Amino acid sequence: MSGRIEPVVMPKWGLAMQEGTLARWHVVEGAEIAPGRELCDIETAKIANAFEGAVAGRLRRRVAGEGAVLPVGALIAVVADDSVPDAEIDAFVARFQADFVPVGPDEAETPAPRTIRVGDRALNYLALGAGGTPVLFLHGFGGDLNNWMFNQPVLAETRATLALDLPGHGASSKAAGDGSPAALAAAVAGFLDGLGVERAHLVGHSLGGAVALVLALERPDACASLTLIASAGLGREIDGSFIDGFIAAAGRKDLKPQLEKLFADPTLVTRDLVDDVLKFKRLDGAGAALKAIAAAAFPGGAQGLVLRDRLAGLAVPVQVIVGAHDRIIPPGHAEGLPANVAVHRIAAAGHMPQMEAAGEVNRLIAALAA
Repeated sequence: MSGRIEPVVMPKWGLAMQEGTLARWHVVEGAEIAPGRELCDIETAKIANAFEGAVAGRLRRRVAGEGAVLPVGALIAVVADDSVPDAEIDAFVARFQADFVPVGPDEAETPAPRTIRVGDRALNYLALGAGGTPVLFLHGFGGDLNNWMFNQPVLAETRATLALDLPGHGASSKAAGDGSPAALAAAVAGFLDGLGVERAHLVGHSLGGAVALVLALERPDACASLTLIASAGLGREIDGSFIDGFIAAAGRKDLKPQLEKLFADPTLVTRDLVDDVLKFKRLDGAGAALKAIAAAAFPGGAQGLVLRDRLAGLAVPVQVIVGAHDRIIPPGHAEGLPANVAVHRIAAAGHMPQMEAAGEVNRLIAALAA
């Protein structure tokens, strides 16, 4: 071999992903790339996102063309040193294609969510990775652990991670107590105790941010760092029409416009994403749980809990990440926070920065949790 050759393959985003469509290339053959640079857009049945490179070097070959539908693990490009002849790259591609066998859904060794009893509740969670102080991901109102599909697997490459379905959400018990962030935080504390996790890097999105903040304040010994993404709990304002519309939506036509509010680019909302949320909303007890949580956390279409001034009392690293186009919680809530809080504004994101700008968010989480 004349030099280094690295394959770039179709990623696996989320537990159910089996294939993806290469929608658009962002780099041309011959371009110098580095980890974190967006290489192409990939669409799945659930959502579309930019795919970032993990290696540095020259993109010598774009193997897959735009519009190609490929299984997870299939070759889409080749990165190689300038010293590698084209013939050697041709041979590498040919060998890869000849040896590659797609993994079927029944053969994939995909970690499955688990359930733990916390009091009278069953809480659903996904554990990935090993070692170090774990990162705990807490989703927002109406979400579930799949909201972290672009984040948890990446962080799990270097450490233990946990993503939890909050009470009233996902596959967890629909009993949400009084629905307040404090009640949800108590359930999360019980979850950590049940797993024997003494400390975790808390990462919360939207409602999950308020829950993480309450937990960090009430159980500072359990918090190693705090990342708040488009977080509730930092100001009164919230789009109450989104909360009401999300709860009331009973069909695809009503729900899709609400979900589109979450993204700077509404085309990211696919039919399958809408259908998945509808399946959750139709579960026994889901509607009542959402109403209880909304009444406690967002009474009268405003946030009932504002803890921004208490951030100064935290003795751990704290950062706030907001999307400049957030239509649910004003990004201005990140202004004027205590001096110990690092604030990051993502220009191209809405209320879901962890999905729309996953690479940048992942780097920020990893840096704070180092």
